Amino acid sequence: MLNIAQQIGRVTTDTVADLGRFSRFAFATISWATVGLRRWRNWQLIFPQFWEVGVRSLPVVLLTGIFVGMVIAIQAYGQFFNLGLANQLGSIINISVVRELGPVLAGVMLAGRVGGSLTAELGTMKVTEQIEALRSIGADPLRVLAAPRFLACLLMIPFLTVYTDLTGVFGGYFICVKVYGVNAADYWRYSAQIVENWDVFAGLLKSFFFGGAIGLISCYKGFRCSRGASGVGRACTEGFVLNFIAILVLDFFLAILLSAIYECIWGRISLV
Repeated sequence: MLNIAQQIGRVTTDTVADLGRFSRFAFATISWATVGLRRWRNWQLIFPQFWEVGVRSLPVVLLTGIFVGMVIAIQAYGQFFNLGLANQLGSIINISVVRELGPVLAGVMLAGRVGGSLTAELGTMKVTEQIEALRSIGADPLRVLAAPRFLACLLMIPFLTVYTDLTGVFGGYFICVKVYGVNAADYWRYSAQIVENWDVFAGLLKSFFFGGAIGLISCYKGFRCSRGASGVGRACTEGFVLNFIAILVLDFFLAILLSAIYECIWGRISLV
């Protein structure tokens, strides 16, 4: 019994200590990122990350969005048809994609493709002592390595979310209109009645937080990577799991917050 208590205490202490180290890392990275936006020489470090995080993620994001929209259409058509509401199918597909599935799936794809890559890259640099070499020549690794990658994740994921939303909407349109014969005018008319500017804004705001969390967690795991190839692999696995959990937790709390804000402004609760 005493050993169990000691193990629980040790795990709790390690978790709190790791949370403190992550908080310090996040604060320092965000500080460097804020400074970096005001200096042109730092943008030279950021632009290559824009390409890696944004442009190279487009194929995965486009495929994800279009198939998600088509799957929702296939799953929902039977129920809507039985209720005589097939022409209103576009409303549920598009509100689901724009408000929830687009941002979340774009974040998950970014965590898998980019987050794992960032952790592996920085972890390898840590194992081969390249990060220590940067410190030895007077360069701050957070400014040179972490801040540009964090900014790229933060600023690129809203654009990736827009592409996910667009492909999801047109994927649903293709199945509903071209396959099941739903009237195209009704599809877009009912969608316009349900999907508001607030829904688009809420989805993009969520993605902004998802991207920041992915950048910070992935870079932190790379900087804290242990020795050897097994350490790099373990860091990548832990980074992806934590990124996925962070996306779900942030989505939950942001949904509550945005719903409360919507109710305060317009006096009624929107779909979240």
